[in-house]
Amino acid sequence: MKRLIAAAFGAAMLVVSPDASDAAALVAKVDISSQTMTVIHNGKIAYRWPVSTARSGKWTPRGTWSAKWLSRYHKSSLYNNAPMPYSIFFNGNYAIHGTNQISGLGRPASAGCVRLHPEHAAVLFGLTQQVGKNNMRVVIQN
Repeated sequence: MKRLIAAAFGAAMLVVSPDASDAAALVAKVDISSQTMTVIHNGKIAYRWPVSTARSGKWTPRGTWSAKWLSRYHKSSLYNNAPMPYSIFFNGNYAIHGTNQISGLGRPASAGCVRLHPEHAAVLFGLTQQVGKNNMRVVIQN
């Protein structure tokens, strides 16, 4: 009986416990199907922007991460020194970053990163610096 109560209590705690991404001061939620990013700052929707994620044959990872490192003037070591301004790396070589290919925003076009208009990338980069990498979450879902 004690095990049953403990199991039920544990399940209830899972239901009511806040998602780790919801507790972050800054959340960048990427919706692959709509090719949009919703930026939540201090619990309120602050921005909604078009993005480009992986084109056919490439992959954008799904999941939740904190920002690992920032690079203001990054250039790709994998793709001919392509400019990646305001890069927020979250999973290995995967980053949210600005792009000069803004005509592709709103549809899959990248090699796997999440591309943003450079002005939007600058805003997100600045907010990430403001709250700190550990208080920023990247959430990518279908």
